[in-house]
Amino acid sequence: MEFRRLGRSGLTVSEISYGNWLTHGSQVEEEQAHACIRAALDAGITTFDTADVYANTAAESVLGRGLAGQRRESLEICTKVFWPTGPGGPNDKGLGRKHIMESAHASLRRLGTDYVDLYQAHRFDHTVPLEETMTAFADLVRQGKVLYVGVSEWSAEQIARGAALARELKIPFVSNQPQYNMLWRVIEEQVVPTSEREGLSQIVWSPIAQGVLTGKYRPGQALPEGSRATDEKGGGAKTISRFLRDEVLTSVERLRPLAEQAGLSLAQLAVAWVLQNGNVASAIIGASRPEQVRENVEAVGVRLDDDLMRAIDTELADVIERDPSHTRSPVF
Repeated sequence: MEFRRLGRSGLTVSEISYGNWLTHGSQVEEEQAHACIRAALDAGITTFDTADVYANTAAESVLGRGLAGQRRESLEICTKVFWPTGPGGPNDKGLGRKHIMESAHASLRRLGTDYVDLYQAHRFDHTVPLEETMTAFADLVRQGKVLYVGVSEWSAEQIARGAALARELKIPFVSNQPQYNMLWRVIEEQVVPTSEREGLSQIVWSPIAQGVLTGKYRPGQALPEGSRATDEKGGGAKTISRFLRDEVLTSVERLRPLAEQAGLSLAQLAVAWVLQNGNVASAIIGASRPEQVRENVEAVGVRLDDDLMRAIDTELADVIERDPSHTRSPVF
């Protein structure tokens, strides 16, 4: 495993993070989830990402039990707040002070820890003054319950506003967590330059496009049984649907010989590609089987040469999404 600093902070994270969206507490039984966590630890992963909304709080509990007994100081545990949880009351969502404070304490109980290393605003809340949100985060930092603050899927303008308030409040605002992969590059034009200027790194989710960049989905063929694309209950099917067009799958197939020439699987090529971006501190991988963890971590330390990077762009040119307006948050 290799490690990178998160933004301009002193926090070091593993280049591969282990995340449990769509798996723990829903798609994967707990024993199998714990096997994946052990595989991540064995591979040198120290950074673990979750959120209170995953499996409606169950994913945090599974991760907490899976990490029980590990040396806490050797881990970076990250979670998030924003989406509705619990019974769905009027204060069970968003980035108001009440929801942030109550959610943070509930996350700590489920994770079995006194603090989280990184607490992230899971989306931007248009209905709450940003000053209220950032002040609540600042109070958690000063209480020692949160060490660093980050966001997820914020636009460049929102990141700049958050960074200005963080400086005023003197709290470490260090990261953004966007979707980013060979097919989905909407952060490159605006979010990455703003993050570099404000001292934030990206912790990327979906580096393999929910599995599409593994090559398991073939154009004109039925969806593999038990795959994320068939997961209607957990939400995986909806998220992956934008990548399941035949023109996308055909383009991905053209990457196969490029990966073989580089001595990589398609999944390893995809993860290595994400890590070429200097503003990316870590790529989050999910897994339903331990061998998936072991395969993906082989991308660590791989450098893709300029010719290969250009060849990837050529093969995917017609299906890459770059429009920065796709970084948006819902209005409740």
